[in-house]
Amino acid sequence: QVQLVESGGGLVQAGGSLRLSCAASGRTFSSYVMGWFRQAPGKERKFVAVISRSGGNTYYTDSVKGRFAISRDNAKNTVYLQMNSLKPEDTAIYYCAADRRELADNSDYVSRFDVDYDYWGQGTQVTVSS
Repeated sequence: QVQLVESGGGLVQAGGSLRLSCAASGRTFSSYVMGWFRQAPGKERKFVAVISRSGGNTYYTDSVKGRFAISRDNAKNTVYLQMNSLKPEDTAIYYCAADRRELADNSDYVSRFDVDYDYWGQGTQVTVSS
């Protein structure tokens, strides 16, 4: 079992920046594909960004490309989401998630589908004011 704990959310003005962190328990963090998702009030949870196990492959939803950056530090069991040029439409609860599927050692597999993820954090609120 993996526990994921997000932090770094808060209230920021449009154009500002936040850096979210997601700390994972356990000793197998480097074997998980890690993703960020978000859910705005009254809306479905949506994919934001994903990073492969090695960090060599990343993928973003179109609306955050060029503004958000996902990264990971396997030595610290942590995945990050740097969010710049924030917009009011980025307001949501942000969740990190871990995909534990078995992959070849050199695989750079990533997934943007929430059904592929096995573990979820409790979420952190991000609010962007106009």
